Amino acid sequence: MLENLKNKTIILASQSERRRELLQMIGINFRVEVIPDLNENYPKNINIFEVPIYLANQKQEAYKHLWNLTNHIVITADTIVSLDNEIIGKPTDKNDARKMLAKLSGKTHLVITGTSIKSRNKTEEFCATTSVSFRPLTKKIIDYYVDNYNTLDKAGAYGIQDWIGLTSISGIDGSYYNVMGLPIDKLFHHLKKF
Repeated sequence: MLENLKNKTIILASQSERRRELLQMIGINFRVEVIPDLNENYPKNINIFEVPIYLANQKQEAYKHLWNLTNHIVITADTIVSLDNEIIGKPTDKNDARKMLAKLSGKTHLVITGTSIKSRNKTEEFCATTSVSFRPLTKKIIDYYVDNYNTLDKAGAYGIQDWIGLTSISGIDGSYYNVMGLPIDKLFHHLKKF
């Protein structure tokens, strides 16, 4: 389908299983490269909608040795959760995950993913925003989810594709896949033009 990428080496620079699954689903041949423990700090004075793009571009710099090669294209992404203009990152431990979920309980928050596509000669970057509404979460629901699912590698301490998404999310406005970590529809169309 993406004839323009036939002779390109596509690299997904992410350790996210969900991003890998989504990229596979649209039929792109790619390989995964992971540089662990990249800096995820950002200037505190920038707008929340700029943070994911800033972080995706910051990740790109770590992969410069790859996108600087002929015919290589590197994809980076970063997803944040925002409630009332406060960024809720990944939890540090299970207690932190419980606090995050209690904070999101009964409220609507934003999931914003910044994506960067880079080669030696070209850069494309874009953002996608999805609004997600949680039903009120009891302590029992939160404890069950945190005790039985991996919440520590997810912004906001939840995965929409997990049990809590099936039982406790009352609505979304925007891309479901964006909440999983990659606005795959937008990425597909950007790659088509790349």
